[in-house]
Amino acid sequence: MIVASALLAYAALLAALGPSVVRRARWVEQAPRLGIAAWQALSAAFVVSLVLGGLALSVPDLRLGTGLAELLRACLAAVRAQYATPGGAVIGASGAALAALVLLRCGWRMAATLLRAVAERRRHRQVLRLLGSRLHASGAVLIDHAVPAAYCLPGIRRQVVLTTGALDALSERQLQAVLAHERAHLRGRHDLVAAAALALSSAFPGLALFRAVSEETVRLLELVADDAAARSTHRLVAAEAMLNVAGQPEPAGAFAAGGTGTGRRIQRLIAGVPPLGRVPTALAGGAAAALLALPLGVFAGPAAALVDTACCVDGTMAISHAEVCEAMPTTRECLTR
Repeated sequence: MIVASALLAYAALLAALGPSVVRRARWVEQAPRLGIAAWQALSAAFVVSLVLGGLALSVPDLRLGTGLAELLRACLAAVRAQYATPGGAVIGASGAALAALVLLRCGWRMAATLLRAVAERRRHRQVLRLLGSRLHASGAVLIDHAVPAAYCLPGIRRQVVLTTGALDALSERQLQAVLAHERAHLRGRHDLVAAAALALSSAFPGLALFRAVSEETVRLLELVADDAAARSTHRLVAAEAMLNVAGQPEPAGAFAAGGTGTGRRIQRLIAGVPPLGRVPTALAGGAAAALLALPLGVFAGPAAALVDTACCVDGTMAISHAEVCEAMPTTRECLTR
């Protein structure tokens, strides 16, 4: 019961403080990849805490022994003892239901999000087959349209799409930066990262934590692609390129070079952001790992501490013979007693 309470309280603490931490973090501007990993760890820690908390409620505390037979007997006796009372049965059933509900809800929303994205991209590719006039030398699909725009369609048949307006508005180096931006999205499978964040946000629609993580994840994915564009040419060239293709909405299921938070991204490219130092990087990485390690440690710690503490000491069961026979009345030992 103590372990379950600690895990559920930890989940509540993450839900309460997480949104503020996510929105106020400034170091992520210097290390967007690490920021994405940290927010993913924060989300996973909340989900894991709920699941493990539910499991801790449904399974009684046990001593782990080295003998399988003794362990099974102890498990059966302890489970029966917990579920013998109405209060214990309600708590145990509620814990199991919580764990199952969280897992099913997250899995369902993840599948629904991915299937919807696949369907949107399939429809978009059908439109491209009608409107895409030709292939650019870079391999991008060209659309005859005066508005400058550039975006990519992730997936197995990934594509970069340019309008003729973008070719007219971009210089050779700016076009190189835009292509590097879009290819970074495709190469990093940013669509899957964004889908995971969006799925959790839809799985827990009432929690500000997952809304904040989803919004920040999409923004940081754009920063990762911007950094790839800056490395391919120069950050000022990349800033000019993003400015020239800014202002157009992202097609469904796509990543656009002029997409989320373009203004702030251009300011970041112009100002230049130094990389995060080794010590801050280590601290941030350690904190992200600790977020997820803590619930796992709380759940596994008591069991690990009791490893090698046998249920049977010198041939005598840690639980009483009467308890074993009550739990397993048909065993040969009890029948011949």
